[in-house]
This record gives sequence, C-alpha cells and structure tokens, in this order.
Amino acid sequence: MVQQFIEHLPSEEGFTTSRINRRTLLLQSGGIVVATTTEAMALGVPRRGEGASAELTALLEAHGSAYAALRRTVDEIGSRGAVFANACRTEEKALMAICAHAAITEGDRFAKAAYLLKIEARGELDLPQHTQTLLRSTMWTG
Repeated sequence: MVQQFIEHLPSEEGFTTSRINRRTLLLQSGGIVVATTTEAMALGVPRRGEGASAELTALLEAHGSAYAALRRTVDEIGSRGAVFANACRTEEKALMAICAHAAITEGDRFAKAAYLLKIEARGELDLPQHTQTLLRSTMWTG
C-alpha cells in the first residue's frame, strides 16, 4: 500500500531515491493504522494484549517448575543416576506438552512462541521430536 505513494527515481550515483517526505509518510501511515485497526475490530480479531489461556499458562508454569527441579538435581547430585534421569524425563514431558499445545488465540501463539524462543536460545529445543510436535500442533484437525 505504501509503495503506491513512493516514486523511485535513479540518482546520479546509481542509488534510488524517494520523493516521499516525513510529513507524507506520517500522514499515510496514520491512515493505515486506523484502517487496519478498524478492520481488525470489525472481524473480531483478538487483541495483542490478550494473555495466554489458563491451559497454556499452566503448561508454562509446569515446565518452569520441572526445569527448576532439574537444575537443582544437577546442582545437588550431578548429571548421573536415576534421580537425574527422572528429572530429565519430567522436564522433557513438560516441554513436549508445550510444543503439542494447539495455540489458537493470538495471546497463546505469542506466549508459546516467546517461551519456546527462550528455550531454543539456551540450545534445549534441539530434538527432532520437538520440531515434529510443533508442526503437528499447527495442523487443524477440525
């Protein structure tokens, strides 16, 4: 939409320049914001400010608790033994439950993505099962 207001002209150096100024850009972008907001309200699109559902919030909290328990286990007894293996399985199941959650609302999608990006940044979202479960959670089975 903005492209229709911009005319590109070749300059002497070979770069393209624009005939749009700040005032025109602000005026047009304000109109776009109003139009998209009005359209979203008319279509009943959920607001960005909507938080995660109670179900997803519970899953996120369960994983946070399982991860904290795993960290305590590693700090106390190291990364060996049955207690450690049990803590790993519990944390992995909690993470898979988040991956499998079908995030339907925008609040759920945002919360799930933000949480999983933090997990991925730590290098812990690396199993093929994580990817498969995430992809399956996006498929509509209605």
